[in-house]
Amino acid sequence: MHTGRGAGPAPQSSAQPAPRTAGLSRREQHAKTHAALLDATIRCLVDHGYAGTTTQRIQEEAGVSRGALLHHFASKSELLVAAIHHIADRRLAVLGDHVAGLGDGPESLPQMVHAVRSAMTGPAFQAALELWAASRTDPQLRQALLPAEKRLGSALRNHFERHAGIADPEAARTAFESLMALVRGIELTRLLRTDSTLADRVVDDWLSNVARLRES
Repeated sequence: MHTGRGAGPAPQSSAQPAPRTAGLSRREQHAKTHAALLDATIRCLVDHGYAGTTTQRIQEEAGVSRGALLHHFASKSELLVAAIHHIADRRLAVLGDHVAGLGDGPESLPQMVHAVRSAMTGPAFQAALELWAASRTDPQLRQALLPAEKRLGSALRNHFERHAGIADPEAARTAFESLMALVRGIELTRLLRTDSTLADRVVDDWLSNVARLRES
């Protein structure tokens, strides 16, 4: 009889532990596994890029079986569409947390900019960048991205216009669009910069210029 003596340690899996579902109702188990797959998709997009985000990697990262993945998402396209909206929801949650209780006093504009920058950083935004880049040559992916990005953009714009304190609607729109271009560019080029203070100085310059609109 084989006793197992001399055998080396069992190889360790790099996958995340399976989501714990003991004691949960069927509906709660379904929601937990669903969220685990979407969060795993974000991590794979960040760590491996769009091309390297395979259903096998997502399954292993989430710590679920192949059957569980297919039960929730019949195809990679279906999973990515769900991930797109999940990413938008996470970025909206970050924005909401930062604008909660925000007033319209003199500090509201820099606080609003901080909220927008927070929504344009981190894993969710990095995953979105991967999807944006891939959508340039993938019309189906681009079509799926548009509603989520419009929803996020509308929320960002509404919060900005509400708290920025710029009376002229056209000036407020220009200020908002320039801010979006600015913070996206800052995050896109973050890894290429050696001066960690440059981004803050650029934003401070934008704030100085736009602050005059609040006085007009």
